[in-house]
Amino acid sequence: MTQMIPTTDTLYEQDFVAWCEDTVAKLKRRELDNLDFENLIEEIASLGRSERRELRNRLTVLLAHILKRRYVKSSENFRGWELTIIEQRRQIKNLLQDSPSLKPYLGQIFTGAYEDALEEVRFEYQLTDFPDTWQFDIEADVLLAKAYWEED
Repeated sequence: MTQMIPTTDTLYEQDFVAWCEDTVAKLKRRELDNLDFENLIEEIASLGRSERRELRNRLTVLLAHILKRRYVKSSENFRGWELTIIEQRRQIKNLLQDSPSLKPYLGQIFTGAYEDALEEVRFEYQLTDFPDTWQFDIEADVLLAKAYWEED
């Protein structure tokens, strides 16, 4: 009984890791005629979307925790919120270091990320008054370093 070798299209659909390995091998051998360009283009494009989505998610978490730390009077939670702020800042810095072209994107997504963060904290802390708009500088270097809760 002969085992049928899947075509490139079915390999992509049946075993993504094997498709990746096959594609890398073909690229290394410069076998451009045998590449599955359609799926390769889609996968490369999705990598960029994935990085942007991760940046937005991390920014939303960062903003939500800055809002909590700044406006919610709950000292027993301050340390946990600050640890989350530190971690999200670290991860955002790593993303921006790995992909510097994401830095302008940070400004593009800021308003939407703030709105998402605001929706979350307003639901969680219904008795706390949070500002409708971000009250501080949105410059990336400031956002990733400043202790906003120390301001009055």
